[in-house]
Amino acid sequence: MEKAYLVPNPVAPGEPVSIDPEKCVGCNSCAKRCRVQTIMPNPERGKPPIVIYPDECWFCGCCVEACKHGAIKMRYPINQRVFFKRKETGEVFRIGGPDSPEQSYFKPPVG
Repeated sequence: MEKAYLVPNPVAPGEPVSIDPEKCVGCNSCAKRCRVQTIMPNPERGKPPIVIYPDECWFCGCCVEACKHGAIKMRYPINQRVFFKRKETGEVFRIGGPDSPEQSYFKPPVG
């Protein structure tokens, strides 16, 4: 019988999820919570999980929330890092967020 190996795909330019091997205890709670199975448990006990399909990450943050040791960092795509700043106050906000202005110049698509 042949053996199957878990081999990660090459990391996307954004590298959505990074796992710190110094902080990770190999509990695989992040792999259990991942909605699209981007993170898979490592076959070796006590080793950090493997980010196997980085391009399929939804950036939902379930893995970060599940990690009790703070070993996972999420790197959002550049288009999700955009913030706006009010000239009057210097306050930073995101369009559509709870702290965004009531009236916006951005209109939702029709249909």
